[in-house]
Amino acid sequence: MELRRLAVIGTGLIGASVALAARRAGAAAEVTGYDPDPAGLEAAVTRGAVDTAAGSLEEAVTGAELAVVAAPVAQLAAQVRAVLEGTGDETTVTDVGSTKAAVCAAARGSARFVGGHPVCGSEARGAEHATAELFEGASWFLTPLTETDPARYRLVHGFVSALGATPVAVDPEAHDRLVALTSHLPHALANLLVNQAGATRIEGHEPLAGAGGSLRDMTRVAGANPRIWVDIFVENAAPLRESLAEHRRRVEQLEAALDAGDAGFLARWIGEASGNRRRMLADAFPDPGELQQLRVHVPDRPGVLAGITQALGAERINIEDFELHHVSPERGGSLTLLVTGEDEARRAAALLESQGYGVVVSPVLGQ
Repeated sequence: MELRRLAVIGTGLIGASVALAARRAGAAAEVTGYDPDPAGLEAAVTRGAVDTAAGSLEEAVTGAELAVVAAPVAQLAAQVRAVLEGTGDETTVTDVGSTKAAVCAAARGSARFVGGHPVCGSEARGAEHATAELFEGASWFLTPLTETDPARYRLVHGFVSALGATPVAVDPEAHDRLVALTSHLPHALANLLVNQAGATRIEGHEPLAGAGGSLRDMTRVAGANPRIWVDIFVENAAPLRESLAEHRRRVEQLEAALDAGDAGFLARWIGEASGNRRRMLADAFPDPGELQQLRVHVPDRPGVLAGITQALGAERINIEDFELHHVSPERGGSLTLLVTGEDEARRAAALLESQGYGVVVSPVLGQ
């Protein structure tokens, strides 16, 4: 598919990435961008995300076949309404917000609106960090209204597919309950956990100073951009409270088992978690049972990540995924690599150890 004109309203990380992905895929002949923040719009122009920087919302959407609204969550409903009111039948409207009930309610009655939410992102923000590859392999929720014109839905479905994502249709309220559990609750718990550790002293010892991989792994998303996450928590408060209540019930079950010394419950509980994690990883990796994790201590200096990945690539060792955690300039950090197969993991570890790195290998499942 190729649109004659695509309008992107909001040229931050997601909006600019939509524009870049559309240009790469040949999904739009012309991309016009608008952002109320002139610096954000200029960054998108510099990044090469948009062909034309519009001076107003009205200018941006004029003649657009598709308008993608990428405003902050708190402003999203009003922006979608403004775009719908400022356009006619030639323009289909979608959004990329991480909550859907409010924006879909605001668009109720319009046959031209299809709600959307790409399940991807980054701790980074701004158009300068945008990339055309952001949506590759990502799920992209679509929340059409009962009155949405099927032709409009097909257009948005095709556009999303062209960007490399997988469209998934879902009811707006079901979407919000789903992301409350799978995204918003993990963010809330990461903040709670790291704040608990940060506010605690144990016999004079500071827990954060002695934190191991478990705490770092579970709190990777803690402290994420409050300009984004305060709005998300407030907008999706009711579904998030439901998820917190269920979480509290499960914590109470664990407390009761610990109080009773119920080793059988604990064994079943851990086994259930192992099975559920395997199911989750199976969606991302062909054989999650074969995944091996390599933890590599790395110094804080430029080029380390590139050197490691290039060395493994030269030996045809495929990296399934990786994550770099920086501790401090003095202590460096840890690089976690996922490799399929014990033999490949041993080869990778031997190669890195020969270069002077300390490496710990363990299976991803059953740790």
